[in-house]
Amino acid sequence: MMRNKALIIIISFLLSIMFSNGVSVFAGGIKSRMIARIPVIKALKAKGIIGENNRGYLEFRGGQRENGDVVDAENRDRKTVYKKIAQQQGTAIDVVEKHRAVQIEQKAKPGEWLQDADGKWYRKR
Repeated sequence: MMRNKALIIIISFLLSIMFSNGVSVFAGGIKSRMIARIPVIKALKAKGIIGENNRGYLEFRGGQRENGDVVDAENRDRKTVYKKIAQQQGTAIDVVEKHRAVQIEQKAKPGEWLQDADGKWYRKR
């Protein structure tokens, strides 16, 4: 339940930034799609199948690609959100991605897989 809350808070934060600046990227239902994926993403993280990379995207760890369609869809939606934020802030998308990766790391729960700036994976303690 706490992990769901954390993911909802993260998504809400990103969405609030965009809504407060008048971006209408959500006509396609990004917010609802991202919220709907939370239980699957949470389960994949708990199994250690996926982690958060150093660019703010989900990434498979090892060879198992369980629910690959969900992970791919989440990453596509994240990229859309990051692009819009970058456009609004007048910066490059890679700046937004890296900033978001830091935020994700700070909010990650113990045991979740994260990728450091050098590309090494570790479990948050």
